[in-house]
Amino acid sequence: MKRRDYIKTVSLGAIIPMAFSGYGMSRFFKKELGKNVPVQFKSAWDLWYDMKWVGPEYWGNRLQDWEIRDGRLLCNITAKNRNLQLLTVQNHNGDAGVRTSVTIEVVNPEIRQLDKGCVGMLLGGKGDFEDYRSAIFGNGLVIGLTPTGKLKVGEAIIETGFEELPKHFTLSVSTSLGPNDSQKLQVEVLAGNKTLFLSKDLVVQKTEVLGNFALMADFQGKGLTEDRPSCAFSDWSIQSSSLYENEDQIFGPICFTQYTLHRKRLKLKGQFAPFEKIPGHKLRLEFKKEGGWAVEKEISLTHAGRTELFVIDNWEGNKDVPYRIAVELPRKDGVLQYYYEGTIAEEPKDKDELKLAVLNCNADYGFPDSDIHEALSKLDYDICAFLGDQFYERNGGYGSQFTGDFDKRCLDFLRKWMMFGWSYREVFRHKPCAVITDDHDVYQGNLWGAGGSHTDPSLGYGSDAQDSGGYKMDPEWVNILQFTQTAHLPDPYDATPVEQGINVYYTQWDYAGLSFAILEDRKFKSAPKMVLPPEAEVYNGFIVGENFDIKKHRNIEADLLGERQEAFLEDWVQDWQEDTQMKALLSQTIFAAVATLPKDNNTGETMVPTLHVPEKGEYIEGDVMTVDADSNAWPQNKRDKALRTIRKAMTFHIAGDQHLSTFIKYGVDEFGDCGYAYTGPALNNVWPRRFWPPVDGSGHSHDNPAYTGDHIDGFGNKITVEAVGNPYNSHKEPVILHNRANGYGIVSFNKKERTIRTDCYKRFYDPLQSDAQYPGWPITVKQEDNYLSKADLFLPELHITSEKLPLLKVFEEDGSLLYVLRLPSNTYSPRVFAKGKYRISLEIIGSPSLNKQYKVKAGREPLKRIKVDLTA
Repeated sequence: MKRRDYIKTVSLGAIIPMAFSGYGMSRFFKKELGKNVPVQFKSAWDLWYDMKWVGPEYWGNRLQDWEIRDGRLLCNITAKNRNLQLLTVQNHNGDAGVRTSVTIEVVNPEIRQLDKGCVGMLLGGKGDFEDYRSAIFGNGLVIGLTPTGKLKVGEAIIETGFEELPKHFTLSVSTSLGPNDSQKLQVEVLAGNKTLFLSKDLVVQKTEVLGNFALMADFQGKGLTEDRPSCAFSDWSIQSSSLYENEDQIFGPICFTQYTLHRKRLKLKGQFAPFEKIPGHKLRLEFKKEGGWAVEKEISLTHAGRTELFVIDNWEGNKDVPYRIAVELPRKDGVLQYYYEGTIAEEPKDKDELKLAVLNCNADYGFPDSDIHEALSKLDYDICAFLGDQFYERNGGYGSQFTGDFDKRCLDFLRKWMMFGWSYREVFRHKPCAVITDDHDVYQGNLWGAGGSHTDPSLGYGSDAQDSGGYKMDPEWVNILQFTQTAHLPDPYDATPVEQGINVYYTQWDYAGLSFAILEDRKFKSAPKMVLPPEAEVYNGFIVGENFDIKKHRNIEADLLGERQEAFLEDWVQDWQEDTQMKALLSQTIFAAVATLPKDNNTGETMVPTLHVPEKGEYIEGDVMTVDADSNAWPQNKRDKALRTIRKAMTFHIAGDQHLSTFIKYGVDEFGDCGYAYTGPALNNVWPRRFWPPVDGSGHSHDNPAYTGDHIDGFGNKITVEAVGNPYNSHKEPVILHNRANGYGIVSFNKKERTIRTDCYKRFYDPLQSDAQYPGWPITVKQEDNYLSKADLFLPELHITSEKLPLLKVFEEDGSLLYVLRLPSNTYSPRVFAKGKYRISLEIIGSPSLNKQYKVKAGREPLKRIKVDLTA
């Protein structure tokens, strides 16, 4: 079949696999794209050298369970439901005549003693959505031999006459058109050319064989030694005169790329499949210049995360530059070459408005998530940020591998990370992209990093271990994972590792007139159970002690960001480049607990997925504010310290994590005396949260919600809520996607007008539709409102002569910095909060000799004018 015939529009939107124009290969597929060449598929494992990857036409469940060894495909584990999916051939309608066969060797003799299992193949693999990528995690018609040698076809068990499962055999399956939308099925078991068994009169519905093709090694039983290889496969073939190969559906060896540009330093990171054992392989970064592609650097794959970083200094960023990653993989029959193309975008320094796409919390319910790029492509975003939980422990099935072989544990997170890239690589193929890790990325439901310590190993891997503080996984694993996700960020502010040698990545990203502080919320944070009194009864970060009032413990000795990140923020608020106009903070979560739970169940979140989902316009009664220390509402004193620091630069805060989109204004001493914070909605929500505070909901409506206004959160912090994207009953299927307030955000920084607009989009809506956003959005605020909205006194009016707009710093009489701001115009009246004496500094970055300082007083109106000449 042709690719265009396979792609359909379903509830997720138009399913759009990767464009082949951006991903190519030579030699591997000799057929020209778009040509209807009948399928003559044959595996080539005998031509590959040994490696822990099985080739770009396949997806292994799990990645670490399949490898090429001695010219064969080896399932290196004896366990439940291991399968290898073919990506490039699908039985589109289920009515094609097909012949497929594979040779199987039973490697583990224990298999014959098992009660349950099957080795063979799967036809008609289907997932939740009509996409071959969704199908790799779906179900289909299993055909193979059981451990006792019987034939299994779906749920049917057929006698074969075998006394036991043969050690070495070929399984051949043929389908042909039957009556009434059925398919006749013939199964043959051979030894060499000798037929050992031939089935009779097997008929299935064509829907049962519609979909993917896969190989199966599925074994269950007591006393099973899982870490032994189960079976080896060779000579898998598929022939059909009415099916066609979809060559553009391969995945790997180059999976995706990500990059940032910061102060002329380009950092581009490539994510690769685990082919590092192939002798003589090469990786190249190339840029398109006049006359063709020029090699920038050539390396080999060495990193345990199968990630490699390219760093180029003195990048001008004054035009779009195409790039590509080239990979050469030697085989026994020659060298194969693959390409992955993208664009280093021109840095839009002169663009008045810069748009940031905000994404976070990516479970796999909507995989392959093609609707996200389709929607974002309509919104003209410039940069993107994935703010944590790029995957969850459940992603891709099979849970997570916490123990065992180190490299297999690395491959375990790599398969989840590869799924993430498969879903979203078109979002960042041509755009700069920031990524920060969160708790689920390191296989934790919650993370209080405690300065990089290790959780109490005696407590296992559950909530009790998390409450002890630190990381569950070993530091080498954590470092590898962090590198795969964050290596392309600008260099860390201070790269000194924390405890156990765990690396840090908190940093500053200056791009196109914006300056972002990128934090690590979790790494330094104290575990509440380890610092609060026992009567707090902390469980999974929740304060559940009935007689304990956390609001009375504001000044407890505990860390939030840690001294190092606090020092970084103090430096960052004053670090303005020549073109910096506005500042924003990117972090995992916000400095508030904007969530509620039923009063009688406010002891954790185990009940959250089963809570009533209200109808649109319904107000939930009986909730109270949560006291969840996973949020950055705790510890309160360090939360206040961070807010007092970042407001000095009129900083706008952007975060994820909460599974609930919110727009709030922080308060420390009084409501609204700090900046705004936007929490973007989750992409795929695992634990839906909600905000139904105990207020009068009698006048509530969907478009005029009762929950807005001033609130005290569960920790006693002041917040002003302006918008919340609460879940509501959409009456759409699947409810796990449509009823959990999923979506994505856009933050638009208008450098000319000095405004910040946030948009909060629902998934599966055309973003250009009038009802595409959650109630309350879009919201636009002024840059100065991130601190000065209540400043009602004035310093003298400044009249400035200068070629460039200077940086204004306002100091209090004691010399402490009150705030810093790039002036929006040559005439400006600085505002302050109290009468008294101040010192102002006007600076031209890079020309210190032009800087001017003045001692001034505050008044109800500008008391005088000051003419300032900042010309050379």
